[in-house]
Amino acid sequence: MIISRKKLARSKIEQIKAGYSAYTESKEVASYMKKELEKLGIPVHEDATDVGYWFTPQKKVM
Repeated sequence: MIISRKKLARSKIEQIKAGYSAYTESKEVASYMKKELEKLGIPVHEDATDVGYWFTPQKKVM
């Protein structure tokens, strides 16, 4: 099964909008998420580790 990285990133951004943290193993997905979150003005804390990337919303987005 092939999963679009952009579609995956968009679903994770929706998680963040709902006030939940999101995790991805892919640097490509993390990069796309970071750009989109900046464009949308959604403040997040990004934690990059050896095994992946965590995005935690700074405040709940309405």
